[in-house]
Amino acid sequence: MFGGNFLFNIGEEVAMILFGIGFANLLFQKNLIKKIIGFNIMDTAIYLFLAEKGYITGRVAPIVVDGITEVEMYINPIPSGLVLTGIVVSVSVTALMLSLTIRLYKRYQTLDLDEISERLRKEGL
Repeated sequence: MFGGNFLFNIGEEVAMILFGIGFANLLFQKNLIKKIIGFNIMDTAIYLFLAEKGYITGRVAPIVVDGITEVEMYINPIPSGLVLTGIVVSVSVTALMLSLTIRLYKRYQTLDLDEISERLRKEGL
C-alpha cells in the first residue's frame, strides 16, 4: 500500500505531520497563546526533520575515540549544529512572542486576535 520506503522514512513523515498540525494551529486559532504553541510545534517538526536527515544508520557522532579517524565512521555534524542553533533562536523568539502577548493582554484584557484587531480599528490605529 505505502511502498517499501514508508517505514524507512517514518521520522520524516512524522516531522511533516507535526509541521502540518502546527501550521493549521497557527492559521486557525484565534488565541495568541495557542498560535505560539503552533509555532513551537512547527519549529520542533523542522528540528526533527533536520536530525533525521543528518543521521546515517551505523555511524556515530564525530568524536574521535580509539584513534578511528575514517570519515565513513561518523555522521555529518552540520545538521546537529543547525538544530542546536535553531533551538536557541526558537527559545528567544518564543520569549519575545510571550512578552508581547503579555503586553497585549494587559492593554486589551483579551488574547483573542480578532477582538484585539477590532479594538485597534475603533481606536483608529
